[in-house]
Amino acid sequence: MARYRKAVSSALWVQLALVICYLPINIVEGFTIHGSSPSVVIAKEFTATLVYLNSTLNPILYCWKMNEIRQAAKGIIGELKTKIMTASHFTADGEQEIYEEIFCSLQFTRRIHNQLIFLLVLNTILSVTAFLGNSLILLALKKVTSLHPPSKLLYRNLAATDLCVGLVVAPLSVTSLIAAVTGRWNICRYAFVANYITGYILFGVTLSTITAISLDRLLALLLRLRYRHFVTLKRTYLAVTALWIVPVVCTTMHFWNHQITAWYSSILISFSLALSTAFFAKIFHALRHQQIHPQNQIHQGQSSEANLLHMSRYRKAVSSALWVQLALVICYLPISIVEALTIQGLSPSVVIAKEFAATLFYLNSTLNPILYCWKMNEIRQVVKEIIGELRCLFCLRCLDC
Repeated sequence: MARYRKAVSSALWVQLALVICYLPINIVEGFTIHGSSPSVVIAKEFTATLVYLNSTLNPILYCWKMNEIRQAAKGIIGELKTKIMTASHFTADGEQEIYEEIFCSLQFTRRIHNQLIFLLVLNTILSVTAFLGNSLILLALKKVTSLHPPSKLLYRNLAATDLCVGLVVAPLSVTSLIAAVTGRWNICRYAFVANYITGYILFGVTLSTITAISLDRLLALLLRLRYRHFVTLKRTYLAVTALWIVPVVCTTMHFWNHQITAWYSSILISFSLALSTAFFAKIFHALRHQQIHPQNQIHQGQSSEANLLHMSRYRKAVSSALWVQLALVICYLPISIVEALTIQGLSPSVVIAKEFAATLFYLNSTLNPILYCWKMNEIRQVVKEIIGELRCLFCLRCLDC
C-alpha cells in the first residue's frame, strides 16, 4: 500500500505540473478569439515557453518522487562524471603537448611530407581569399543602407572575424606547416600554439555572432514595431564587446588551466547550436502561422509597418542567416568529430586528419562573403561597384605607367 501511495503521488505531481505549464497558453489562446495584438502575441510566446519547461520539470519530478529512479540516475551521472573527468584530464593536460610533439617532429613530417605541402598551399590560398573577400564585404557594408544598423553591426563583426582568420589564423597555420616541412621545430611549436589560441578565440566569436544574428532575426519578427526601440545600436555594441571578451578570457585561461578552455569549447558549441536551432525553428513556426492566419497581420498593424518588416525582405534576411549557419555547421563539424576521436588517443593519422579538418575552418571564412553576395542583393550590387572602381583605378595606373 505504501508503494502504491508513492506511485499515485508521483502521477499526481506530474499531472499538476502539466496543468500549471499548459493552463496559461490555453488562457491566452482564449484571448486570441477577439483578435491578436502585439501584447497578446508576446504573451503567447512566453506561455509557450512554459510548455517547453514542462518537459524539463518531468525528469526532476521522477527523481524527486521515485527513489529507485533517483538512485539509478545518481549512478549514471557518477559514471559519466568519472568518464568525462578522465577524458578531460587527458585532453586538457596532455593532448596539446602530445599533439605538438607529434606534429613538430621529424618522424611525423617525413612520412607525410607531400600532404603537408598540399595543406600549406591550400591554406595560403584560403588565407588570401578570406582576406580579400571579407575586406570587400566590410567596405560594402559601409555603403549598404537597407540593413538595420544593429543587424549591420553583427554582420560587420562576423566579417571582421573572418578577416582575422585570413589575416592571422591561416598565416600562423602556414608558418607552422613551413616550419614542420623545413625542420625548424621551435618556430613550429610557437606558431602552433599561437594558431591554437587565436583559432579558439575567433571560433568562439564566430559561433556566438551567428547565434546573435539568429536571435536578432527572431526579435525582428516577434517585437515588430518595438524592434527598433528594443534592439538599439548601443545595446548591440555592448553585446558584440561581450562576444569578444568571453572567448578571449576563456581561451587565454589555457596558459593557467587547460580544462577551462576545453570545457568552454564544449559548452559553447552545444549551447550556441542549440540556441540557433531553437531560434530558427521558432522563426519558421511563426512564418508558417502567418501564412495560415494572414488576417492576424491586419490586427497587428502590419499594413502600417511595411517599410520596417516587409515579409519578402524578412524571408530573404532569414534565408541569408540560415545559409551562413549551415555553412558554419558543415565546415566545423569535421573538426569537432576529429576532436572527439582524440579522446581515444593521438596518432599520426588523427593529427593529419585534424589538420585537414582545420582547413575547412579557414574555408568557412572564404565561403561567407560568397554567401552574402549570393543571398543579399544590395551587398552584391555594392561589391560589384567596388570591384568596378578598383578595376578602373588599376587600369588608370597601368596607363600612367
